[in-house]
Amino acid sequence: MKVAFPFLACALLLAPLHAAVSLAPLFADGAVLQREKPVPVWGTASAGEKISVNFAGQTLTTTADSKGYWRVNLAALPASSSPRDLIVNATNTVTVRDIVVGEVWLASGQSNMEWPLAYCIDAKKEIAAANFPFVRQFKVTKTPAFTPQSTVSGSWAPALPATAGQFSGVAYYFALELHRRLNVPVGILNSSWGGTGIDPWIAPDAYRTTPELAAAFANFEKGPRATAEEKTAYEALRTTWEKARDDAKAAKQPFSEPAPKAPAGLPSYRTLTALNSGMIAPLAPYALRGAIWYQGESNTSQASGYAVRLAALVVGWRTQFAQPELPVYWVQLPNFDHGNRNSDTWHWAELREAQTKALSTPHTGQAITIDVGEAKGLHPKNKKPVGERLALLALARTYIIKDVIDSGPVFASAKREGAAYRVSYQPSPSALKAAPAGLTGFELAGADQVFQPAEARIDGATVIVSSAQVANPVAVRYAYRNAPVAGLLNAAGLPAAPFRTDTWPAPKQAKAPPPAPPES
Repeated sequence: MKVAFPFLACALLLAPLHAAVSLAPLFADGAVLQREKPVPVWGTASAGEKISVNFAGQTLTTTADSKGYWRVNLAALPASSSPRDLIVNATNTVTVRDIVVGEVWLASGQSNMEWPLAYCIDAKKEIAAANFPFVRQFKVTKTPAFTPQSTVSGSWAPALPATAGQFSGVAYYFALELHRRLNVPVGILNSSWGGTGIDPWIAPDAYRTTPELAAAFANFEKGPRATAEEKTAYEALRTTWEKARDDAKAAKQPFSEPAPKAPAGLPSYRTLTALNSGMIAPLAPYALRGAIWYQGESNTSQASGYAVRLAALVVGWRTQFAQPELPVYWVQLPNFDHGNRNSDTWHWAELREAQTKALSTPHTGQAITIDVGEAKGLHPKNKKPVGERLALLALARTYIIKDVIDSGPVFASAKREGAAYRVSYQPSPSALKAAPAGLTGFELAGADQVFQPAEARIDGATVIVSSAQVANPVAVRYAYRNAPVAGLLNAAGLPAAPFRTDTWPAPKQAKAPPPAPPES
């Protein structure tokens, strides 16, 4: 078994006349193919060239079309950790080695998905212990584009000490848990980019077919777009300028030459659909089981439109991969408030609420992380519980493993009982439980819409919430703050999801209660 896969997947260009046969870059040494479903294999060759594909005892033939594109579909394969060769024959032969078959998941989002294992808690220990040659990652190169691309750049690497640190931390722990529970190879397609909003990741057709987004996208399509020649020329100028700057710095010489101006309409990581077109579209139709998503930090000031966008993202990906029921599981944003627990803005709470609303899209789920964030850290370093909670969703809902508890308590209803509220939760085999520091996080408000800290106690499968400061409550909330002190769990140790029963547009809240004292 190789320690690393040095092969860097090259750009798959439009095939010129008499082009050598080639495979899409995902089909490179060390690739993981999806088990138990048809596996598309594709590439380019000369127009009209006859192609033969051989793998795992299957031989398929096809002919490249007028543009040089070809594709075959391998019949469903059982899981296998035995490395095999994928061989493509035409006027030339291409052999891809060390191919295994198991589970493949797309991992996408912004910085907290991109965040490498090397920067996580206990990184040195985790990396040194990484001996999982059948857990592998294909890291997609950052490439914005205006139109859906047919190729992508990236490479496969296994989870071994020399390479594990480059894995997405969240995706690593997700994949590791699947590998341990399912005992099959696991491949991650890591297509993530820090600082990105959700809009660049949504497919163009999803924008066009979502009523709330269609008009804005139509206006966007009328905007200027740089030509390929302008883009190439600018990139060459930029490279030359950066070298001159770096040389001057190394020589300790002054450098005042301004950076070359980018042409109007050059796609960037902020451009609508640009990351979908450059980093998601070219992955399709690679066979995969599902997708995980960790994003939202860059959209907290636009929470009101996030649920629609998240649903559009899911629908668009399902169309692109031709899987109408593709499971998509996301991370609900953790606690974070720059250390200011009494902030008068509630953007993170509102964004979490929007993520919950998007669960109305079938075959989705969210991992609650309200207990593992860092009040002063936008990038929590404890990624292990995040990845493992995403894995619980997949194990319970996609792989239908019966003994898996995949979520903490989820709000069902609230009923007024005198001066208190009885909060009921969705049925679960795991009982309600208070955190060691106490059952904190509940608040009540009267008609004045001012929320006050409330006392709470567990009563069977419900929680009774009351406050001496609110004689006639009309609304109850739990953990509806940017960085709440949330104290409700289930017996499996998973945190309860935040909720609110009101729909007041401008939240009014009393000063946050002090943190619970440490357990004696």
